[in-house]
Amino acid sequence: MPLDNSALPDSFVTTRIAAKMLNVSLRTIQLWVESGVLNAWKTVGGHRKVSTKSIELVLLQRQKELIGNDKKLNATNKLFNILLVEDDDSLRQLFRFYFTDWKYEVNLDLVTNGFEGLVSLGNSIPDLLITDLNMPGINGFDMLRYLGKAPQFRNLDIIVITALAPEDFLDNAIFTPNIQIFFKPIDFNAFEEYILPKLAKFSNS
Repeated sequence: MPLDNSALPDSFVTTRIAAKMLNVSLRTIQLWVESGVLNAWKTVGGHRKVSTKSIELVLLQRQKELIGNDKKLNATNKLFNILLVEDDDSLRQLFRFYFTDWKYEVNLDLVTNGFEGLVSLGNSIPDLLITDLNMPGINGFDMLRYLGKAPQFRNLDIIVITALAPEDFLDNAIFTPNIQIFFKPIDFNAFEEYILPKLAKFSNS
């Protein structure tokens, strides 16, 4: 979860300066602003001003991720990278055990909500995103909607895991052909059959 720095004084910078401060592209800044990861407002002339407090929050979250990633960087450079966004601790552990015991070695990154997911996606694009839908704050619906607007994620393979009924969301335009839906409880045989061709394609690239 992001740290609370509400007691600190705030100031605002342009999106270009925010991009330099966070060392990301302007498109990533726009994604984070539109999704609520970064707080911003528009001037009368239509220019966005980004909160430096929210920039600090993202920097802290990125620092936390980088510390963990640096420890496994050399071992995972050539591995298939999976990002799991899931707020339920028991399901995160289930997936951790599943991929640890899997016959194929992959790199699994675990985050607990859409905010952390978008920060991670802004830092690097995984080979596969697995996300829940019902999460506090920025939920899976919101995250998919924002990713659909960003060209850099157009070809990202996504798996949605959900306990919702099909009629609750299948008519939603955010579910594009590159999104596969698995209903809880998850059929891990079907789950594996879906991932294996992607692993094979990755290994041959």
